[in-house]
Amino acid sequence: MATDARDFILSKLRAAPRRELPPRPQVREQPSAAPDRSQLVALFRQSLQEVGGVLFEVADRESLYRKLEEIVREEGVRRAVATTDEVMGPLDLPGWGRGIGVEIRTPSDYHDREAFKNALFREVDAGITGVDLALAPSGTLVLAHDAAQARLVSLAPLLHVAILPVERITADYDQVVDQVFGAGRRPSQVCLITGPSSTADIQATPFKGMHGPRRLVVVAVERL
Repeated sequence: MATDARDFILSKLRAAPRRELPPRPQVREQPSAAPDRSQLVALFRQSLQEVGGVLFEVADRESLYRKLEEIVREEGVRRAVATTDEVMGPLDLPGWGRGIGVEIRTPSDYHDREAFKNALFREVDAGITGVDLALAPSGTLVLAHDAAQARLVSLAPLLHVAILPVERITADYDQVVDQVFGAGRRPSQVCLITGPSSTADIQATPFKGMHGPRRLVVVAVERL
C-alpha cells in the first residue's frame, strides 16, 4: 500500500468518533446436573433474547400454524422460501401459505441455482427452516445442511423463522456433535446461528443484517 494511502486511512480511523460497544452476551457454563425440559426452554428463551432473537412457544401443529400466520402478517411477509427437512416437510407450508394468501416456495421449485439465489437475495421476505438442535446456554440454533436443509434459506433473507421442536433443545455440547456427525452422517455444512446477523466492522458501529438476517424468530413447538 502506498504511504499516502496508508496515512489517509489511519487518519480517518483516528478521527472516527469512539462508540461504546454493547456488552457481549454471557455464555453460561453447561449445567452440572441435567436440567428438565422446562428449565431448558426457559434457559434457551433467556439466552436467545440476550442475543437479539425472539422466541414464541406453542403447544402443537395447529397452534404453530396460527402463530406463523401472526408472524407473517406482523412482519409483512408476502413471499417466503421454506426448507423441506424432517421438521418442515410434514408441515406442507406451500399448501398452508396458499390458504392465507402468502406465496411459500421450496428450493426444488427453482429451475437452477442462479434463480434460487436471486429469489433469496432479492425477492422473498423470509426464509423458514427447521432446526436440528438448539443450545440453551447460548441461544444457538444448529442447522446441519443437506439437500433438504438448503443453507441460503437461513442466511440470505432479512427474516429467518426457525421451527424448533422443544425436544431438540439441549445443554449438552457433546450431544450436538454426536447427533450432527454421528452414525455416519456427513452434512455439507453446519451453521451455528446465535441471534440475528450483526457486525461492528464499520467505525465500530453495531449494525444488524449486514451479512444475513436482521430478524431471527424461533417458534418452539411442544408436540409437532
